[in-house]
Amino acid sequence: MQKITISEELAAKVPGLQLSCISCDVVYEAVNTRLWAEIEDKIAKIAVSVTIDQISGMPAIAASRKAYKACGKDPARYRLSAEALLRRVVNRHELYQVCNVVDALNLVSISSGFSIGGYDSEKIVGEVVFGIGNPGEPYTGIGRGELNIEGMPVFRDAAGAFGTPTSDSERTSVTAATRSFLMVIIDFAGTALLDEATVLARSLLEKYAQGVGLRLRELVDSEMRF
Repeated sequence: MQKITISEELAAKVPGLQLSCISCDVVYEAVNTRLWAEIEDKIAKIAVSVTIDQISGMPAIAASRKAYKACGKDPARYRLSAEALLRRVVNRHELYQVCNVVDALNLVSISSGFSIGGYDSEKIVGEVVFGIGNPGEPYTGIGRGELNIEGMPVFRDAAGAFGTPTSDSERTSVTAATRSFLMVIIDFAGTALLDEATVLARSLLEKYAQGVGLRLRELVDSEMRF
């Protein structure tokens, strides 16, 4: 697994920040029917138990929105991925079907409220730092085109920015050629919910993506904890 740290700047603005990082080899499938049945069941349960007005107050979502504001980004204009997914579930009772690896990630996200990064780890260059976006910093989000990441929490490697809680980048995106996968669950408040989300993520990757060699790291502030 790549070395992943949190910048001093971001740690100072969001002191409760924790990351749970899962790395494993996977087998890509365009569709996994068993996984999708589990997702549809979860969608049905959320759609009848959560309202649009309740989403922003969910603990993980509320902490994420607070972190965006602390970093200088408007969470209403640059919606966090977990919030966007949940709004789609509540409004339209559906999610996009992408592939087994990304679908598993999305199931964890709507179950927990955490925004989660998912990357082809072979496309990541060197060590990773989770920091804050700079003015004019180039970034192409998946399905979004050029994205203004100034003031947004952002993952960077030696080649530049590649992940945010709003949208992952095209450069490190999962494709049919992906064999090595990195999932990063972002908990801006450092809650016990992170452990539950990690257990679920590992289970889904093992069950539906033949995840092998799973390795886990948790980061607290800017120091590693193994």
